[in-house]
Amino acid sequence: MTELAYEDFTPGRVFDLGTTVVDRDEMLAFARRFDPQPFHVDEEAGAASIFGRLAASGWFTAALWMRAYADGVLARATSVGSPGGDEIRWPAPVFAGDELRATMEVLEARRSRSRPGLGLVRLRALLHRGDELVYSSTFTGMFGTRDAQ
Repeated sequence: MTELAYEDFTPGRVFDLGTTVVDRDEMLAFARRFDPQPFHVDEEAGAASIFGRLAASGWFTAALWMRAYADGVLARATSVGSPGGDEIRWPAPVFAGDELRATMEVLEARRSRSRPGLGLVRLRALLHRGDELVYSSTFTGMFGTRDAQ
């Protein structure tokens, strides 16, 4: 039985999804495969870039948050996926060795009109390095209701 259902995602609730340390080898492997811009894959290019050193791909940063969300929420929830989102931001670069704290805030929640056993939850994803925001996104999660279980 799952622990979290639609009813648990009340507006204003914040989920602490823990911390992760950016692993250099994982960061480079991801960039080489999916985002091979020079400042993501080459030390010299990173040093010569506006970042001043090798920087993580923003998509890698998003994947780090997604892993924290999968482990901290989805693994124990009635999630049935997501229809998408409308905002993604990388206000500061991420570097190997950074310790990042992941959180998720519930912005809105409503039951589906066409599927009564389903709730639509508007969520904000956040990653911070200390007090500095390095990633945010806003998206909708779909969760089953308790009465549909």
